[in-house]
Amino acid sequence: MKPLPPMPRWVDDAGNVVSCTEKIKVMQQNMQEIYELAQEAFEDGLLMGCQEKQLRAYLTELMATLENPYQQ
Repeated sequence: MKPLPPMPRWVDDAGNVVSCTEKIKVMQQNMQEIYELAQEAFEDGLLMGCQEKQLRAYLTELMATLENPYQQ
């Protein structure tokens, strides 16, 4: 499996860099888990005969529909 793309420099809504080592570590772990699960789902879809283009489009749509429960 290919490694994750490089992590961005995480910033908050005010543009301040999130510099807490523990927070960055949690983000890295979360993104790794998401990547691995998405890769497995993608491969399963391909093995079942689903079109690659359609799988990629749906995974993109899935991420776009995530809701921010902390929005004010």
